[in-house]
Amino acid sequence: MPPNNTLAVWGNEKTMNLNNLILTNIQSSPYFKINLFNLKTYHEVIDEIYYKVQHLEPWEKGSRKTAGQTGMCGGVRGVGAGGIVSSAYCLLYKLYTLKLTRKQLVGLLTHTDSPYIRGLGFMYIRYTQPPADLWDWYEPYFDDDEEVDVKAGGGHVMLIGEMIRQWLVKLEWYATLFPRIPVPIQKDIDVKIKQRFSITPRAEHRQEPEHIPDNKLSFGEAERMAKRRSILEYIKQWF
Repeated sequence: MPPNNTLAVWGNEKTMNLNNLILTNIQSSPYFKINLFNLKTYHEVIDEIYYKVQHLEPWEKGSRKTAGQTGMCGGVRGVGAGGIVSSAYCLLYKLYTLKLTRKQLVGLLTHTDSPYIRGLGFMYIRYTQPPADLWDWYEPYFDDDEEVDVKAGGGHVMLIGEMIRQWLVKLEWYATLFPRIPVPIQKDIDVKIKQRFSITPRAEHRQEPEHIPDNKLSFGEAERMAKRRSILEYIKQWF
């Protein structure tokens, strides 16, 4: 592979910077040990994501209530101390075992078959890439409006762009945490996000977004204005 196609890994190379409870459940999961063991290539794993991933949570819906069970109940059907680890996180870790190249990772981000293939690509970045590089990876996709339902069992639809912006400013992701971003880098990201989505007085005057009622706009203009307002409201909640 050419040097520029090599993808460095930041942090703990053994754990992929995953929560220990999640990693333990992945490694002991029959799905990971048996089903995914037989997948040897990048394209085979992508196909598996397409067919098996329906959300981006670390645990399957309702399985966390099994935490603390012992004996036979605690070990059946892949139920561990944390619950049933999701196919999404099993496949995320499977991707990690393949040691993706930069080209392969970009292939995930730009895949057209499933938003979950893309979602795991962006998640791979958040867990494995140097914090100083996160902005450069994510910023080109901030306005990506493909929808993905991230919640186990459904019910939390996000835009890809919205999702990755959240991942840059908030550590919590359902029942786990992303790797912490060093404070100086986090401050720089916060400033860049504010700048990226700021509206200058001149721009407000030129585009007149607020004082034109939506019912006076064309459908396309109204849709753009609504999206713009929602982005600004989203950003404000974190600052």
